[in-house]
Amino acid sequence: MKIGTPKELLADEARVAMTPASALQIQKLGHTCLIESGAGTAAGFSDAAYADAGVTVVSSAKDLWNASNIVTKVRPPSSDETAQLRDGQTLISLFFPSENEDLLKVASNNGATVMAMDAVPRISRAQKMDVLSSMANIAGYRATIEAANNFGRFFTGQITAAGKVPPAKVLVIGAGVAGLAAIGTAQSLGAIVYAFDVRPEVAEQIESMGATFLFLEFEEDGGGEGGYAAPSSPEFREKQLACFREQAPEVDIVITTALIPGRPAPKLWLEDMVAAMKPGSVIVDLAAERGGNCDLTVMDKKIVSENGVTIVGYTDFPSRMAAQSSELFATNIRHLVSDLTPEKDGVIAHNMDDDVIRSATVTHNGAVTYPPPPLKTPAIAPPKPKPPEKTAEEIRAEEVEAARKAGMFQTGLLVAGGLLMGLIGLYAPANFMQHFIVFALSVFVGFQVIWNVSHALHTPLMAVTNAISGIIVLGALLQIGSSSTVVVVLAAISVLIATINVVGGFMVTRRMLQMFQRS
Repeated sequence: MKIGTPKELLADEARVAMTPASALQIQKLGHTCLIESGAGTAAGFSDAAYADAGVTVVSSAKDLWNASNIVTKVRPPSSDETAQLRDGQTLISLFFPSENEDLLKVASNNGATVMAMDAVPRISRAQKMDVLSSMANIAGYRATIEAANNFGRFFTGQITAAGKVPPAKVLVIGAGVAGLAAIGTAQSLGAIVYAFDVRPEVAEQIESMGATFLFLEFEEDGGGEGGYAAPSSPEFREKQLACFREQAPEVDIVITTALIPGRPAPKLWLEDMVAAMKPGSVIVDLAAERGGNCDLTVMDKKIVSENGVTIVGYTDFPSRMAAQSSELFATNIRHLVSDLTPEKDGVIAHNMDDDVIRSATVTHNGAVTYPPPPLKTPAIAPPKPKPPEKTAEEIRAEEVEAARKAGMFQTGLLVAGGLLMGLIGLYAPANFMQHFIVFALSVFVGFQVIWNVSHALHTPLMAVTNAISGIIVLGALLQIGSSSTVVVVLAAISVLIATINVVGGFMVTRRMLQMFQRS
């Protein structure tokens, strides 16, 4: 098959859907690659670089569309590009089918297959094709860089001869892929980072990155379909806005990422919050394309409020890092092409029984196939129901029952051990029985001593080694009275080494506990 990539028509779009590196991998699948002349120039990929990778450079977009069996793009096709699609041809690009119903009808009427990269399901197996995540990752990183560029001060705190510089305080609203990327970048730059999300389960991810999660005392599950947040209730929203109003005078930078696909962006940073911020503060609104999370956001513009707060509403953050974005986007498409070419023979096998391929396919064989049926395996497993909380009486009853069972078990062991000793004593010589009883008692005493020490006082490794060392000390002390000089020397060495191990273990434990004590 011939796979071609035209130049993007949108004026500010610098990305390209095929790079020289991805073309090399696609050719290993048995396909032939074509590129429109100049398609990769804005991303830093020259026609010569494509030619060196074995890609045929085509002079015009029309020739490329006519020559290609599969066309790969970044942005959704224009109406003119959609009209060029023909029977049996496949288009792979962002498409946003729920917003482009007219284009869906044109493509299906032309008999073309359209695969929307934005419709790839968010399941583990499809992560390698998840364009939305890879682009959101770049957007979150770039948003922090844009904020730093407009902030005009250090992110990290410093103490110099000229004075003390406090660290910047950054608030990230929304902890999806973009939000986590923004948190990681701000944290690495030395800022104090706070983050908020309506899904309390992401608190662990936020805190693992060194940020502080702003937790609301409100019982509401904010999780939605496909890993996105669900719309909040009016009561939760009021609690949320109150939290943001409290933070507004304190933070220097706000990065908003709250957006649910197919919906207008929720208004989370209101005009009065902007007015409460310090002059020189910065707001970067990653939801600007959908109206913005901030009241004052202007799409594709950077404005300054009356009180000196800079509000960035750019919608092309991935395109501002075109080389990196193109590499990731092209890799996502290459993985999809690989799944479409299971035999690596250059022949497309469009398996509509495959969850990923079926979900991404929005038109096929002259029919509109969007929306897809529910996934056989849900993207996110339903949460397990929480067990009912036990009362104090129930907990106490369980502890008593557990202690009773433990006592019965130990009594049974003692009885069984006594019977075993008696049975062995009937047949074993007296000298053997004396040593065997000492050994059994050593094991029992060592076990009881270690078992009754609080777990916080030693590591599991030290517990085991001290138990073994205790047995060695006891056994060696019994052998020191031997008439053999060699046995006495070896027993003394054993006592010395085992004692060092025991004492050293407790010294290490003491040092570890001191680390957690306040001076």
